[in-house]
Order: sequence, then structure tokens, then C-alpha cells
Amino acid sequence: MTEQNEALVNILMGSKSDWSTMQHTRDMLDQFGIGNECRVLSAHRTPEETSEYVGGAEDRGVEVIIAAAGGAAHLAGVCAAHTVLPVLGVPMTGWATDGLDALLATVQMPRGIP
Repeated sequence: MTEQNEALVNILMGSKSDWSTMQHTRDMLDQFGIGNECRVLSAHRTPEETSEYVGGAEDRGVEVIIAAAGGAAHLAGVCAAHTVLPVLGVPMTGWATDGLDALLATVQMPRGIP
């Protein structure tokens, strides 16, 4: 996962294992010439780093954050709590429920959250 200058879109993943899916997002942004940056940040394992990174996104010129996570899928909600930028939550397939838990956690966020 490499970085591009002038990233307008941040692609965040809760785990390295999410890259096999999210690389397609990166590829599409690259095809359209949209600067992007990919990072693995966890709402649970690296909450302070996640908060700092997302909190500074607007100052770095970022316009949209895409947050992918499985399981409880808290990454999108945590990102939204630390920025006024749009946050798109992407539920990833998980262990026991094949991603249903992540889907429900993402789509049942309160109004105004991703």
C-alpha cells in the first residue's frame, strides 16, 4: 500500500486482510486520476493514531474518507466522530456471519453518521 501526493481520498482499513478487497477501490481511483492514500488503522487496536490521522485529514486536503472494516465495523463511526468530512463505511466479510455483522453495524449507524 503506497501513498500518492495530493490525496483527495483516504482509504482506511481496519486490517491488512481488507486490502485484497479495497485494492479495487484504489485501482478505480487511480484510473480516474484521483489522488488517494491507503492506511491500515484500527478503531480498537490503534484508536489514538486513528483519531489523529482522521482529525488532520481536512488540513491535508482530503475530501472523502472510505473506511472498511469487518466484525463490529466501528472504523467508519470512529472516523466520522473525528472529522466533518464525508465518511463512506464499507462492511467487510468477517468470520462467523460472512460480513452480516459488519453490514448491520455500518447501516444502523445513527442519522448523520456514515
